[in-house]
Parts: sequence; C-alpha cells; structure tokens
Amino acid sequence: MVPLPVQAALPTRLAPQEPGPAITVPGSSTVVGSWIPTGFPDTPEGALGQLKALNETAVEGGDPSTYDRAYARLAEPGAPSSEDSGLHTLLTNFRRSAGLSAGSAEAGLRVDYDVTHGLIKGSVEDNHFAVVCTLGQLTFEFQTRSTTLGVGDCQAMRWTGSGWKISHGVRAAYAPAAWPGSLDSVKAGYRALTVDGGR
Repeated sequence: MVPLPVQAALPTRLAPQEPGPAITVPGSSTVVGSWIPTGFPDTPEGALGQLKALNETAVEGGDPSTYDRAYARLAEPGAPSSEDSGLHTLLTNFRRSAGLSAGSAEAGLRVDYDVTHGLIKGSVEDNHFAVVCTLGQLTFEFQTRSTTLGVGDCQAMRWTGSGWKISHGVRAAYAPAAWPGSLDSVKAGYRALTVDGGR
C-alpha cells in the first residue's frame, strides 16, 4: 500500500469520486446481544465484515485493555500480539496523553470508531485466507476536547470452518491512515462500504 504523510489522517475535503464501486459487506448472523458480532460468511467480504465488527466493538470506550480482550477472542493461537496493532497503540497513547490509566472508567469520555471504508488486499486458499483493511473515523472526546482522525487497520484473517479469526503467523503490514473518502484514501485503494442485511 502507498505510504501516506501523517497529515493525511486529518479531516479534509473528499475526493471528487471513489476509486471504484462500494464493497458490499455481509451482515452478521449472530444473535442480538453478542458482544462482538460474528457469523460472517467464508468470503473475503465476510472477512472484512468480521474485522469491521471487531474494530468498532473493541475501540468503543477507548480502553486498550478492552481492545486486547476483544482481539484475543478472535485471534488464533500464534496470532500477532494485540499490542503490536496500530489501534492498541493509538488507544494507549490517547490514554497516556489524557492522564488516564488503562481499565479505568471516566465520566465524559467517549471514544468510537466508525468504519466507512475498507480494502481487500488479497486472498488465497480458495478465499479462506484474506488480508483485509478497515478505514474509518476514530473520535476521542474527553472533558472539553474532541479529536477525530482517519484511522486504518489491516489484519490477516483465516476461515476456521465456522468463522473468521485473526490468523497465526506474521502480522499484516500496517494500514495507511487517511481521512475516509479523501484523495489520499483513494490513492491507498480504500473503497466505501455498504452493509448487506444482518447486523
């Protein structure tokens, strides 16, 4: 993927057009109330749907320890450590800069990750192994301060026969961060996502 400057993650104008048609992500088939939606089909789009569900759920609240627990639920034995992921690092740095410890609940703190774009970098093994990426707006709100950045995350995902897991082995290359829908995000190959039914 193309390297992007740090400022590419900041809010900016949108590109005049998307790089291609939207990627249709299947919905989850899990029952209502599950912490992390699962039940995505064994297609590359299903792998992307699973990563989107994991990231949006795990980042909510801005606690790296919550992210680590969610990541562990969907990681195969031998998968890269959650502490090596870009999202873990961002959440940890945010907490540190705000003077907050991991695991603490804070009044007035809101952190969420709204995934609007994605990328299927490639798949092999009859589409049972895929490297997929999410891109969305990561928003931190605490006390009187608010910050929103475009943040990406790529993971190697493996179909286990019953669902998608973060694959064992070498971690996927870090995703370039860009404001979703910007010219930089188009250059990186991100496309808008639509969700097809389900949750």
